[in-house]
Amino acid sequence: MIRRAGQVVGEATAAGVWGGTFHAVAHRLLRMYSQQIGLSKGFTILDQSDAEDLLHLIRTDFELHRSTTRFPQKGTLLAIYSRCVNAGEPLEQVLAERFPWCHGHGEALKRVFREYSQRKTQRALLDYDDLLMYWEQALDNPAVGDALAGRFSHILVDEYQDTNPMQAAILRKMWERMLKSAESPSKDAPVSPSCSIMVVGDDAQSIYSFRGATVENILRFPEEFAGTTTITLEQNYRSVTPILEASNAVMGLASRRFTKNLWSERRSSQKPALITCATELEQGGLVIDRILEFREEGIPLTRQAVLFRASHNSDALEVELGRRNIPFVKWGGLKFLEAAHVKDLLAFLRILENPHDELSWMRVLQMLEGIGPGRARQAIDHMRDNQEGIASLRSWKAPTLAKQPVEDLSRLFNDVAAAGADMPLTVQIDRIRRFYGPLCEKRYEQAEMRLRDLDQLELLAQRAANRASFLADLTLDPPMSTGDLAGPPLLDEEYLVLSTIHSAKGCEWDVVYLIHAADGILPSDMSNSEAELEEERRLLYVAMTRARDRLVITFPLRYYHRKHALGDSHSFAQLSRFLPPDLFSLFERSGSDHVPQDTLPEATTQAAVAAQVQARLQRLWE
Repeated sequence: MIRRAGQVVGEATAAGVWGGTFHAVAHRLLRMYSQQIGLSKGFTILDQSDAEDLLHLIRTDFELHRSTTRFPQKGTLLAIYSRCVNAGEPLEQVLAERFPWCHGHGEALKRVFREYSQRKTQRALLDYDDLLMYWEQALDNPAVGDALAGRFSHILVDEYQDTNPMQAAILRKMWERMLKSAESPSKDAPVSPSCSIMVVGDDAQSIYSFRGATVENILRFPEEFAGTTTITLEQNYRSVTPILEASNAVMGLASRRFTKNLWSERRSSQKPALITCATELEQGGLVIDRILEFREEGIPLTRQAVLFRASHNSDALEVELGRRNIPFVKWGGLKFLEAAHVKDLLAFLRILENPHDELSWMRVLQMLEGIGPGRARQAIDHMRDNQEGIASLRSWKAPTLAKQPVEDLSRLFNDVAAAGADMPLTVQIDRIRRFYGPLCEKRYEQAEMRLRDLDQLELLAQRAANRASFLADLTLDPPMSTGDLAGPPLLDEEYLVLSTIHSAKGCEWDVVYLIHAADGILPSDMSNSEAELEEERRLLYVAMTRARDRLVITFPLRYYHRKHALGDSHSFAQLSRFLPPDLFSLFERSGSDHVPQDTLPEATTQAAVAAQVQARLQRLWE
């Protein structure tokens, strides 16, 4: 975005603009003001996976894994913790509303979270939530807050409907401090006499409450910031008019919203299709038939997409796609930085950046033959008790099998650390890879393919200013897959996209198929409150507005359920409540529950059939 702005106003002007996610900007500010805030200058950032691992370590240390009742796993622990921090909700409320099955573990959870916070502080670690919390807290300190906010005269926030309460609080406090700085600018942070704040967003696309986001931030913005001017952007450059008319009608039934009606200069006489299928198998076959028909009409597979509420909703379709030899890519799955071999290499770099990073030490030491969790813990305790840092690893009494590997590891760390900034990051990674390569080949299958991933990581490092910024950028704005670095690794020239609606936000295709538009799936049967149901309505709206030219919505009347020893059974479904009969005129309807009006027989014929049935019943009892 900054590069594009530079093309308009000139690169020199744009060079003074900061850009990034809330977390990335927070990281940059905390690095600059770490001493004033009370942070260690060498703090490192935990990504989601590392934060989960630390919580799991604490869970095990407290022997909560031996609980006689089901205790939350590490992923759930982080979700609960993050919800409390970002939404500002007390633990009791979060458990009652979102994790009711964990309600009996309230005191144990508080104990875990207290220890989690203490260990992060002791080891100079910050997780994603800490970045925002430190930023917000710093704004309450007059000296630091004025310096932080005084660096800016204008703030623009994109996708404001996806912000959480803490991000909104940061924005309010920044605005208050900016106004103060504008009235009496300091020598250290001069700003323009005029200040402005602008947010861009669409309340109809607020669909991330499970991440702590709330639509209230954008709905209440005019109340929170006096003098707000609201500019409604209603012209749509993506979709044809019939798709927009149907989408507008869906959102028109929302209980709260900014009133807007999208329009387009792209005209079409083709209404969106609303098709009822007898079963899931029929739905899959129908969708694939349409996909192939449009392909023959000149719309390649890459310009078509199938969307669904949850990842498992595409299971039956994937089987049929495979049977018909249609290549597809399903968005989601394992992210690049979650791959074990990538995390392995990054652990070496994290130790060099922060020798107190216990999680990274645990990971690296257990790569060595003869060292398990217990031995790794002994080595970490030994280094902590000595004052020589990494160098003290050499004096640790390693098991026989690990003596030489431990010595080689110690030498590697000491050599790279001693070279400091004189050793380029790519050279550091190359040194680590020479040590790690044989370990990778022993630990993992398909090692050659995994090592190629590390080639991409090394290429990425060429653009980094230093090791700290490289690690921070990877953590705060990670590539989703190797495809983000080197393009999709696909052998076929075309492929169909399968995606959850959440993953499809911001994208567009010529043809979109929305499957399983049934009550209990869209909206989810887990949505009970009015706020949750309204978010599900917005989810449908997002799915519909991904389509440029054609939109096909389907739902099956019958779902089969496997009952194992009890045999199979089925249940019946009904069309999503967000598509009531009042909206049917906006769609071209067809399928198992709909007979076109012109094919119906005359009413007199229907009456004759009814009379014949009644006569037969009477004859039974004569």
